[in-house]
Amino acid sequence: MNVLVINAGSSSLKYQLYNMKTEDVLAKGRVERIGMDSSILTHEVEHQPEVREVSEILEHTTAIKKVLDMLTHRKFGVLRNIQDIQAVGHRVVHGGESFSQSVLVDQEVKLEIRKLFDLAPLHNPAHMMGIVAVETNLPDVPQAVVFDTAFHQSMPPSSYLYAIPTVLYRKHKIRRYGFHGTSHDYVSKRAAEFLGRPLEELKIVTCHIGNGASCAAIMHGKSYDTSMGMTPLEGLMMGTRSGDLDPAVVPFTINKEDLTLNEVNSMLNKHSGLLAISGISSDMREVVEAMGEGNEKARLAFEMYAYRIRKYIGSYIAAMDGVDAIVFTAGVGENSDALRKEVCKGLTFFGVYLDGQRNAVRSQEPRRITTDDSRVSVLVVPTNEELLIARDTFKLVQNRSEKKSE
Repeated sequence: MNVLVINAGSSSLKYQLYNMKTEDVLAKGRVERIGMDSSILTHEVEHQPEVREVSEILEHTTAIKKVLDMLTHRKFGVLRNIQDIQAVGHRVVHGGESFSQSVLVDQEVKLEIRKLFDLAPLHNPAHMMGIVAVETNLPDVPQAVVFDTAFHQSMPPSSYLYAIPTVLYRKHKIRRYGFHGTSHDYVSKRAAEFLGRPLEELKIVTCHIGNGASCAAIMHGKSYDTSMGMTPLEGLMMGTRSGDLDPAVVPFTINKEDLTLNEVNSMLNKHSGLLAISGISSDMREVVEAMGEGNEKARLAFEMYAYRIRKYIGSYIAAMDGVDAIVFTAGVGENSDALRKEVCKGLTFFGVYLDGQRNAVRSQEPRRITTDDSRVSVLVVPTNEELLIARDTFKLVQNRSEKKSE
C-alpha cells in the first residue's frame, strides 16, 4: 500500500509518499506561498536532482493537484497514476478531548475538527483545507487524521487540569493538552526497541527540542505529563516563545507599555525565547557560534534554555518516581551536542554520566550517549512523525478492509 502523508499549513503544504511494504519514502516535497501567483513546489526523489516549479497556486485544492501531477509525472514522478495512492494521512495539531487516537475521516470527524478551530486557530483550519483538498482530488481514497494532542490524552486530571475555577474547564475546555505527541510517541517506542525492553516496563523522559520544544513524562508507554499546555506557548524556553512565566506579566506589560492583548500575545510567541535573550537569533546553531566568540548574551540565552530543560527532566523523574531513559530528539535535540552536555551535567545526582565521545557522534540511528556504568541511559533518537502518521493510516485502512470482508 502507498500512503501519502500531508501536513497542511495556511500557506504551505508538506508531503511524503510511503511504500508501506518497506516503509521507504518514495518521494517528498513541499508547496510554499499558497495563495500567490509565485507559489513554489519543491519535489525530491532519492538519488535524483531536486525539482523546483514556480506557478500560480491560489488555494489548497490546486496545491494537492500539483502534488499529484508531480508524483505521476512521466519524468519526475514515482507512480503510474493517482490510483496507486491507496490512503492519505494528515497531521492535525489539535484533537481536544474528542480524539485520543488516530481516526479515519468521516463527516462526524470533520465536524469535530471544526469545533476545535478556537483551540488551534492557526493550525486546524489549515489542516481542514488539506483534508477537503484531498477529498476533491481523490474522492474515493480513505483519509486518516493523526493528532498532535492524542498521545497526551492518557494524562491524569492531576496533570492536565489548571488550578483555576473549574467552570472554565467545563464551559471552555481550558486545560493542558500537550503537543508533539506523534514525536514523543514515536521516539519512546524506538527507545524501548533500542534498549531491548518492553515499553510497558519503562519510565522515559522524552525531550523534543526544536524551534518549538517540549518534554514529556512517559510512564509504561503512556503520557503522564508534558510541558506544553493548552497552547504550545507553555513550558520550555523555545526559539521565539517565552515558555513558562508568571501570568501577571501579561496585564502588567499591557498597562506599562500600552500594548494590546494581541501585541503581547505576539511578543510571547514570536519575539521571546532564544531570540529575545540572545538578541541574535532563534537558531541554536547561531547562538552557540556567538557564544563561542565570547558573546555573553548568547551564553546567557544558552544557559537559560538548557536550565529549563534540566528542570523539567528533574520534575518528571520525581513525578514518575524514577527514570530508565532520557531521550533527546528533533532538530536541536538531535544535533546539538553542546546543549545535551549542558543539560546532562546537572543530572549526575540521578546517575546520568555523559560520554563525551559518544555525545559528539552524529548518526541517523538511535544511539546511547552515556557511559556504560551510567544508571540512566541517555539516548539520541531521530524522530519521524511522518512515518508514525503513515503507520497509523495504514493500520486504520487495513482494519476497515478486514471488517468489511468479514
